[in-house]
Amino acid sequence: MSEDSKQGGDVANTDIYNVEAAEILANEALLLPLYEAVPIYEQLLSTFPTSAKFWKQYVEAYMAINNDEATKQIFSRCLLNCLQISLWRCYIRFIRKVNDKKGSEGLEETRKAFDFMLSYVGSDISAGPVWMEYITFLKSMPVVTAQEESQRMISVRKIYQKAIVTPTHHIEQLWKDYENFENSINRALAKGLLSEYQPKYNSARAVYRERKKYIDEIDWNMLAVPPKGSFKEEQQCIAWKRLLAFEKANPQRIDSSSSNRRITFTYEQCMMFMYHYPDIWYDYATWLSKNTSLDSAAKVFQRALKALPDSAPLKYAYAELEESRGAIQPAKKIYESLIDNNASVTSLAHIQFIKFLRRTEGIEVARKYFLDAQKLSNCTYHVFVAYAMMAFCLDKDVKLAHNVFEAGLKKFMNEPGYILEYADFLCRLNDDRNVRALFERALSLLPPENSEEVWKQFAKFEQTYGDLASILKVEQRRKEALSGAGEEDSSALESTLHDVVSRYNFMDLWPCSSKELDHLARQEWLARTIDKKADKSFLLNGTNALAKVSMGQVSKVYSQSAKISYPDTSRMVIYDPRQTNELPTFSNSIDSGNYKRADDILKSVSPALAAFITNLPAVEGPYPDVDVVLSILLQYSTPAGTTGKTYSNQQAVSFAGPSTSDLSGSSKTRLNPNGSSRRYPREGHSGIRKDIDRQEDDEVTTVQSRPLPRDMFRIRQIQKSRGPTASQTGSAASAGSAFSGDQSLSTD
Repeated sequence: MSEDSKQGGDVANTDIYNVEAAEILANEALLLPLYEAVPIYEQLLSTFPTSAKFWKQYVEAYMAINNDEATKQIFSRCLLNCLQISLWRCYIRFIRKVNDKKGSEGLEETRKAFDFMLSYVGSDISAGPVWMEYITFLKSMPVVTAQEESQRMISVRKIYQKAIVTPTHHIEQLWKDYENFENSINRALAKGLLSEYQPKYNSARAVYRERKKYIDEIDWNMLAVPPKGSFKEEQQCIAWKRLLAFEKANPQRIDSSSSNRRITFTYEQCMMFMYHYPDIWYDYATWLSKNTSLDSAAKVFQRALKALPDSAPLKYAYAELEESRGAIQPAKKIYESLIDNNASVTSLAHIQFIKFLRRTEGIEVARKYFLDAQKLSNCTYHVFVAYAMMAFCLDKDVKLAHNVFEAGLKKFMNEPGYILEYADFLCRLNDDRNVRALFERALSLLPPENSEEVWKQFAKFEQTYGDLASILKVEQRRKEALSGAGEEDSSALESTLHDVVSRYNFMDLWPCSSKELDHLARQEWLARTIDKKADKSFLLNGTNALAKVSMGQVSKVYSQSAKISYPDTSRMVIYDPRQTNELPTFSNSIDSGNYKRADDILKSVSPALAAFITNLPAVEGPYPDVDVVLSILLQYSTPAGTTGKTYSNQQAVSFAGPSTSDLSGSSKTRLNPNGSSRRYPREGHSGIRKDIDRQEDDEVTTVQSRPLPRDMFRIRQIQKSRGPTASQTGSAASAGSAFSGDQSLSTD
């Protein structure tokens, strides 16, 4: 065996649906003697039972050695499940070869084979050559008497008339041949027949052009594999569904019987490729049950379960079909097959089987089965809940339902879900005393990590049934139980406004706006978080709410983990010696709502930084973590010519890169009352100020739209989080920043 074959066998052993491995094995089988190739073919066809390509290759291997019996057996296994023209034409070649020397009896067998073939695949868009071959065969049949000649002409005419109303690739050629055929017999009769079939032919030709658009989207070489969610699989599934929808619309306006046959044929072709898609099987069976017969739908369900034996939805659908037509025993066998060793599936199967038994065999049979099922080790609390609610809602037996819940409580006291279902049942009975007793009993046994939902429902229950004192008492107990509060965490036990909001809401009605609700939830989270020590992972994950914590604390912890030097941003101010009034800081611009001033501030920064800030996405909620934004900014490469030296604010700073490339530093420009950008010398340096070229103002990036408040907060946080870096002084340079006090500035 070749290396490719060995490789294909190895891959196929690990993944039986590996298409490449299957192709390697199929190609290898062509080169092997038949006795060696047969196991390979059987292996491939057990995995891909609807692959017409593999079936054709298999059957041709037997045809090559003239093993007619084996050939017939293979055709009997595959023909009806593989409605593909290439395989069926191989079949008709075999039939003609076998019957070629049998005289009139063989011709009759061949004619029946053609009729059989066209009844299944005659509506295929590629069936044109088959129609032509059949017509040629009929014309070649020997006749002796005039009656036989007349009979032959009638047969040929019928086949022509079927062919010209079938949308196929060769429909135009078939119409021309039909015209010549009728005119060669009787022109007068031909005129009437052609005028009768001309509209039908035109309709079929128009439908063919539309159908071809859908057919061209389908990959006819695709092997049927379980869906993995790939783009090609989804594309092919959609293509088949579009073709089915097209056929169901009956665009040719043919009779319902013919239309149903064409739709059935399309479904059968679809299942060759969508063999492992349960939704397609279900659609097929459902369509058959509505348009043909329930027996046909049941057969499709049987085939579907053979293809997908583990599909529980298909089993339920099949059982539903059998029950709807009165086949109780077959439906019962399906339910029994659903019960296996998987606990979750078994519980659901038990529940559905109990419902089925109650519907079909009565209450006592269902009760007996429940008593047996609840003793099983893999029976979960869902079975108890389902049977209790069945007794309560359907049988109106309150006592039995209560007894079932109590019996389940002995086994499932540690299941919060069961406690909540039992409490809900008692609430329906208005038995508030037992509800409280149940909650108290359960919460005394449940560990805190599993009791949160039970406490929540207990609080809701008190809000509905209790007085104010009981409501407040339960809420306080809930906080104590869930927070594990000690002396160092006593703030967690304090009442907040958020508690009041939660207490006084009803369904989707709240005593505050969504904005206020979001604010309260944020504040409550912050109150819990700030009391705890922030660790390294907490900060590096970029929690938005920590942006509101003191910048000094964040910088201190973050710098310890990332080893990044931060300036003292609390001492950073914008310096303008000509301005005596309050400086237009970001804080003033935002707090006062002066959005125009904020626009001016954006104009003052370098164009690159202004573009970056204005293109930040608008995010609802808390403003972003400063450290995360800073870490992103630091990932940008520094401008050419910068150094890693640290300068104080008493030294002159100059670099060789243009200011528009300086994304890792803060703005070096100053805001003047007229909104222009100027460069000033650093404090402690003498010299005369030089005006910047007026063109500098034209090159500055402006903000075309008024920024939202959340954008202003984002700008403020970025401005506060960044230390100043210098840029080169030149014709297009921005002015340097002035700082009060002495601190070191990193240029990284």
